[in-house]
Amino acid sequence: MAVPLTAVLRTPAAEAVAAFALLLIAAVALKLVLLWRKLPRSGRSSEERRKKMYAPVAGTVFHHLLNFGRLYDFSTSCARQNPTYRILSPFHSEVYTADPANVEYILKTNFTNYGKGDYNYCTLKDLLGDGIFAVDGEKWWHQRKIASLVFSKRIFREYSSIVFRGNALKLVSVIAQAARSNSRMDIQDIFMKSSMDSIFQVAFGVELNSLSGSNEEERNFTEAFDDANVLISWRYVDPLWKMKKFLNFGCEAELKNKLKVVDDFVYKILTHKVSQSSKQLQKEDILSRLLNEREQDPKNITYQLCLHASIEEQVVREVNAVTKLIHHDEPIAMDVFTASLTDKVIEKMQYLHATLTETMRLHPAVPLDPKICFSDDTLPDGHDVRKGDMVAYMPYAMGRMRSIWGDDAEVFLPERWLKDGVGFVHESPYKFTAFQGGPRICLGKDMAYRQMKIFAVTLLHFFKFKLSDENRLVKYRTMLTLQIENGLLLHAIPRQGHDI
Repeated sequence: MAVPLTAVLRTPAAEAVAAFALLLIAAVALKLVLLWRKLPRSGRSSEERRKKMYAPVAGTVFHHLLNFGRLYDFSTSCARQNPTYRILSPFHSEVYTADPANVEYILKTNFTNYGKGDYNYCTLKDLLGDGIFAVDGEKWWHQRKIASLVFSKRIFREYSSIVFRGNALKLVSVIAQAARSNSRMDIQDIFMKSSMDSIFQVAFGVELNSLSGSNEEERNFTEAFDDANVLISWRYVDPLWKMKKFLNFGCEAELKNKLKVVDDFVYKILTHKVSQSSKQLQKEDILSRLLNEREQDPKNITYQLCLHASIEEQVVREVNAVTKLIHHDEPIAMDVFTASLTDKVIEKMQYLHATLTETMRLHPAVPLDPKICFSDDTLPDGHDVRKGDMVAYMPYAMGRMRSIWGDDAEVFLPERWLKDGVGFVHESPYKFTAFQGGPRICLGKDMAYRQMKIFAVTLLHFFKFKLSDENRLVKYRTMLTLQIENGLLLHAIPRQGHDI
């Protein structure tokens, strides 16, 4: 029986051959672009051209393609050799920097010259639409203004704290069930469900209750959303993605299927759940806030405390010391304990704040943030960039740079944030870039800390956590936000004195 041509073309082998052939074409195009850039330009003397100083070349887009599975570590190794470097692409240069002076210049000093641009918008819009993470100009300013008004209201702060305490209590109940049966659990998956619940309650006034159960529709949505996130990120290293999208071929065909799952779930929520709310919402409202909420879950502090038992115990001692002033060593129910975690109480926990900040230094929610240069410019370190070049700063790499943090840059050390007699000491947002800086600085920074503190205090008060495989090295998926590959599997052990 004859095999349809479309079936043959969709086999992995055929796709690999086609991709290789297209990459060869792209490589030739890249060579022609480089030759063209070397040609004399009218109106500019050879002396003027020699004055330009571009960042050293660390490779081409094909190096990113080959290292896609470890892209953030590859970028870190490049930054250690040259804090600012270039990756050559067929259509533009990509400039990457881990220099705090450059970061401040891009995010603040010359903010108007660096934005998402058409390149990033076109890459992201299939997933994020016109959400605040994908747009510039009036669209960004309007959403920013609305969000700023919301975050500044005291009633919003109070309500969000109530929601976080309620979800912390639900987390304890879910983890207690696993602890009683000595079952291992994926804490990353649990935090994802809790994040979804928090988003819909805080932002939209809708109770989703995904943490209370496990239905197939929600699991499919979560998997599709994360896979779509990866596939969107793949576009940055695949110069042929638009052609594949047009042909509905390969990874773009897979992305289309994943986006349908995402859309079906979100539109069902909009139809059946958000109809309870007076707010007018779009798909990108939900997905943008979901992406933002993923930045705030405490999976990485859980991981670090599993690796550093002495730091975990110091956090627990501080929690016990502060809460003891309220409960006086008396046995206390879970709901009473979580209800007591007011802003005034958790703000006293300086070591916890330092531990969370140190976690985000090494595990920033957004590991790499690309902008587009709108006109020719020179960065503070003297490197020139051209109009249309992508210019990205690298929070993941910056957290590991000895030139920024000293010889112990890769050591998990909460004490670096504390000073005797002073307490917590803040760093420049252009050195510690977990929340951006300048006009796009994260409006939800305080809320993020508040949620992480409430979750961390509650869980550490009742449980001790142990990695299921203590020899496993955590690896991260290459996607818009930092996510542990294959989850974070743990066992929870009730702390002595607590009847869970």
